Amino acid sequence: MTRVIFSKYAKLELDDAMNFYELEFEGLGQVFRGEVNRSIKRITRYPEAWSIERGDIRKCLLYKFPYKLLYSIEKNHIFIIAVAHQHRKPDYWIDREK
Repeated sequence: MTRVIFSKYAKLELDDAMNFYELEFEGLGQVFRGEVNRSIKRITRYPEAWSIERGDIRKCLLYKFPYKLLYSIEKNHIFIIAVAHQHRKPDYWIDREK
């Protein structure tokens, strides 16, 4: 299976979203994490299946939550640039370095 690396910002965004959902309803944070994990598995199996967001950055929309994973396909891994809410500040992640 292809290795997946999260940017430090994407890790923080994942943790923040998990904590938010956990505060909303006990166990919902873990449901969110599970949905992210399933999306990552789909990305690693079919990295080019998702649409291009900008340049060489692709987006994978989560099914049950209003989030998307923004990623690039690198030589030896998938790089997760952002775990972004679909309706808040849509282009905030653009200036992030790889």
